[in-house]
Amino acid sequence: MQNVAPDFKDFIMTTAMLDDLTTYMRDNPGAVIEDVARDRKVTPRAVIEALPAEMVKIGGGADAFVAAMQDIATWGVVTLIVHTDDGIFEITDPVAPGSIGRGYFNLSHPTGLHGHLRHERCAGIAFVERPFMGKSSAFAAFLNVDGGVMFKVFVGRDETRALKQDQLTRFRALAQTICG
Repeated sequence: MQNVAPDFKDFIMTTAMLDDLTTYMRDNPGAVIEDVARDRKVTPRAVIEALPAEMVKIGGGADAFVAAMQDIATWGVVTLIVHTDDGIFEITDPVAPGSIGRGYFNLSHPTGLHGHLRHERCAGIAFVERPFMGKSSAFAAFLNVDGGVMFKVFVGRDETRALKQDQLTRFRALAQTICG
């Protein structure tokens, strides 16, 4: 299995490294994916794939991107996160349904989250349910062709900080649709 990190184009993950990563993620499922990837010099996708099987499903790609985003647009208020080496950007708002035009998936809200996504670079969508900072979390990570995370969409929380059950049900249904 080859997992290519942006700074490690010729890096190949050995079986021993994969076993070590899998053990680490089993013991630390709430670890920050991007931090683990950077520390171990692997892609974020490799870290997600190393989570226990009951915590993650991966499927789809560019072909599922539009359907996933349009479904997420019906969930209501969610948190979308873009995590780079330079910062973590979060927006808590409904996601616009969007449409394809001029080679991009265009989010067309006049305010809040809007922009243009290179949907054709999506190589998979990971649906992750795991503990994080002492609470249950659920998110869809849109994975790019380089093994990175384009962005994550988190199931929202209610006033008690519990996952919104209606969104969690929709999240699981979308995971089933895309991942089978």
